[in-house]
Amino acid sequence: MKLNIDVAAVVTGGASGLGEATARALAAEKVMVAIFDVNEERGTVVAEELGGSFHKVDVTSDDSVADGFVAARAANGQERILVNCAGIVMGAKTLSRDRTSDAIQSFPMDKFERVVAINLIGAFRCVTRSAAGMATLAPTDAGERGVIINTASVAAIDGQIGQAAYSASKAGIMGLTLPVARDLSSEGIRINAILPGIMETPMMAGMSQTVRDALGASVPFPKRLGRPDEFASLVLEICRNSYLNGEAIRLDGAIRMAPR
Repeated sequence: MKLNIDVAAVVTGGASGLGEATARALAAEKVMVAIFDVNEERGTVVAEELGGSFHKVDVTSDDSVADGFVAARAANGQERILVNCAGIVMGAKTLSRDRTSDAIQSFPMDKFERVVAINLIGAFRCVTRSAAGMATLAPTDAGERGVIINTASVAAIDGQIGQAAYSASKAGIMGLTLPVARDLSSEGIRINAILPGIMETPMMAGMSQTVRDALGASVPFPKRLGRPDEFASLVLEICRNSYLNGEAIRLDGAIRMAPR
């Protein structure tokens, strides 16, 4: 797909981290970008800098997502690109034992459901809504109507201790990629997933430099954390390369996560 001023995109979680980097990269290619996020203050600032639009959207709500797409399309036109970056990380072991009392506690189910609701169900909610809109577009000369990119994680394959909820949600993103690609093939809509490794995101900013250096050193090559602009670069390549479809692509410096 050619990226230019005639193309519109929606980026969920676009107010920070990988989503913000993606929104900026698309805008640099003259794509009209709509940012979906719950962080209204930051999202508005980023959208204004990019000449795009911000829409406060909670991906766990059908109504919020529906309203967001209506508003984004009113501002920029029907999107041909959807990039799902909205997500949360929450760690807890399936069972944990209190060192003092020896009491055993199970993983809080409300937390498990929250992670899956945002990371997996929220992404699929946006996929279905966006694909329905893309299907109304005239195909390009290559027969393409749109491209969808979801954010999984290497945790989908190499889940660590305490990552049951997060890994399950990201494995779900991987699992839906091929069947959805097959579902949407007759409409000329592609879908792929990116599996980032240890990335330099706002979550990492809260860690000490010593911890961040140690994490970077654990990467085979290059021995550093991944950069959001590298994620965004892969997004652009997926958009441009029409033969990439139904794939889950690791972006991780060849790391394979240890149990902890």
